[in-house]
Amino acid sequence: MKIPFKDILFVVLQFLLFIAFSFEIDSMAIIFPEVLFWFGVVIFVIGAFITITAALQLNFNLSPFPSPLPGSNLIENGVYKFIRHPIYTGLILSFFGFAIISDSGYRILITAVLFLLFYFKTIYEEKRLIEKFPRYLEYKSRSGRFFPWS
Repeated sequence: MKIPFKDILFVVLQFLLFIAFSFEIDSMAIIFPEVLFWFGVVIFVIGAFITITAALQLNFNLSPFPSPLPGSNLIENGVYKFIRHPIYTGLILSFFGFAIISDSGYRILITAVLFLLFYFKTIYEEKRLIEKFPRYLEYKSRSGRFFPWS
């Protein structure tokens, strides 16, 4: 199976943002109040839970690339009943929570850029999913992109 260039580009950009997130720029530190530290912990844990749950529910359909795998199935149950891209949701929440925990304005910025990347990645991904699964349009009408209400 030949992987489309756009798929590779999205994954490379995502990977680069993950690497960038692992660094810190001290001059962009933000000292949050302690209550926000605990808010960050809760958001981080919720995000990690969503990511792990969604990945397990995808099972053999899981791929880092936006194009669906040959022989894959459209998953519409579990967390996917409410959210079309819960792994992205979980990653964004986890990254945002960790940025708050670590008092990092830089990591908040990287998380915002990652959110934008995921937004555009989902536009491309959903075009590919509609091609493979004609009922995806109906599924899309009853579920949110990143959150049930979105």
